[in-house]
Amino acid sequence: MTAVDARPATATGPRPETEAGLRFPTAFRWGTATAAYQIEGGATEDGRTPSIWDTFSRTPGKVRNGDTGDIAADHLHRMPDDVRLMKELGVTDYRFSVSWPRVQPTGRGPAVERGLDFYRRLVDELLAAGIRPVATLYHWDLP
Repeated sequence: MTAVDARPATATGPRPETEAGLRFPTAFRWGTATAAYQIEGGATEDGRTPSIWDTFSRTPGKVRNGDTGDIAADHLHRMPDDVRLMKELGVTDYRFSVSWPRVQPTGRGPAVERGLDFYRRLVDELLAAGIRPVATLYHWDLP
């Protein structure tokens, strides 16, 4: 079996040829995805309240090493750099999820502006980088 390197070489499209001589169509879309709890961090910032994942991961014996998403990949603070890296990798589509404890900390009532602001900035960064944002409204992250 021959390994095929299918990663795009630039943001303008896939590599012209792979080891096996295969080509991806010019219009092929290179996407990636994340989940808010697994990437954002900032567990107590901007009014964010604990989520069902915070409660679960802080329960002794539920998660190996007692790891939590409190910092995660720190996407909340590194988002512009993360988007720049996506662009450099040739990503054309990015699926992210919404952290409802950040947007609606009490689980009821209107969304809070400070929570929405992160997602507005994320979408603006993605669009400026030529990356199509795709929001997942629910990925097991409720207050």
